[in-house]
Amino acid sequence: MKGVTYAGHGRLETVTVDIAPPAPGELQVAVAYCGLCGTDLHIAHGDMETRVSTPLVFGHETSGRVAAVGDDVRGWAVGDPLTVMPLLWDGTCAACLAGHQHICQNLVFVGIDSPGGLQQRWNVPAAIAIPLPPDLDLRTAALVEPVAVAVHDVRRSELHIGDHAVVLGGGPIGVLIAVVAREAGAHVLVAEVDAARRERIAGLGFPVIDPAEADLIAAVGGWTGGNGADVVFEVSGAAAAARSTTALAKVRGTIVVVAIHGAAREIDLQRVFWRELRLLGARVYQRSDFYRAIELLREGRIPAGTLISGVVPLDQTAAAIDDLGSGRAMKILVDVAGEARR
Repeated sequence: MKGVTYAGHGRLETVTVDIAPPAPGELQVAVAYCGLCGTDLHIAHGDMETRVSTPLVFGHETSGRVAAVGDDVRGWAVGDPLTVMPLLWDGTCAACLAGHQHICQNLVFVGIDSPGGLQQRWNVPAAIAIPLPPDLDLRTAALVEPVAVAVHDVRRSELHIGDHAVVLGGGPIGVLIAVVAREAGAHVLVAEVDAARRERIAGLGFPVIDPAEADLIAAVGGWTGGNGADVVFEVSGAAAAARSTTALAKVRGTIVVVAIHGAAREIDLQRVFWRELRLLGARVYQRSDFYRAIELLREGRIPAGTLISGVVPLDQTAAAIDDLGSGRAMKILVDVAGEARR
């Protein structure tokens, strides 16, 4: 079977992967599609050398079907469609015991800390497999994981119907947060510096602003009648965006930090105090977020066709990584099955 590995020092290789039968408690997945995301770019560009072990089969936004069922696994049959929630927790740390297993203090993120989905056969614990409805096509289902991220972020914000939400950053997760927030009944404005992304976002019906050209604080003030946003989602990872969050939020507004900031950022704590703002982190997802994501995709509430910029064969993963890094694409899926599907 074929797979793509990160071999270290910024090198990707298409290789033959030997897959053993699934162990007890495991499912073997015939991977159909695997989406590429910003974390995959960081891996491929060599930015996570201290974390990943090489060679690493990476990728965690997957869809596929059960190819084999390990001993002691119940409720699954060969051919069942599924996706994978790529989190393994220890169940014993303080976070897990408090019911927050998704932010386990010893969390293993599958596809980063252990082998992922860019391989035609993939053994995973049955506990992290999530069934898909038979009427959800597997190409669309490859978006379940990033949609679950957005569902979790919006749920963390405690957004209400009629609220005004500002999304800073119009990449894939930013757009998904905007869509999910709108589905929750909010009015949503997106700030994005890239012209091509702004055009795509506007085509989805969102007001969109270039914060490099316009006065974002004044624009949000006018949009909200001078009140400020109920919720600000920081998704860009930019220092300027982080600084602006407290000026955009209304009195007792909420700021949700979604982006991974590679360095400490300045933030106006005086304004946090003065306006009694809430500052929240939002990391990955819980199982309920996956089920809600599946529901949104199945009902056609997520514009999958607009978000998926292209589908490439497994041996073109490196070129797809380059396209994502250049900003030429929103979401690229790798057709992992390829000839194996036929």
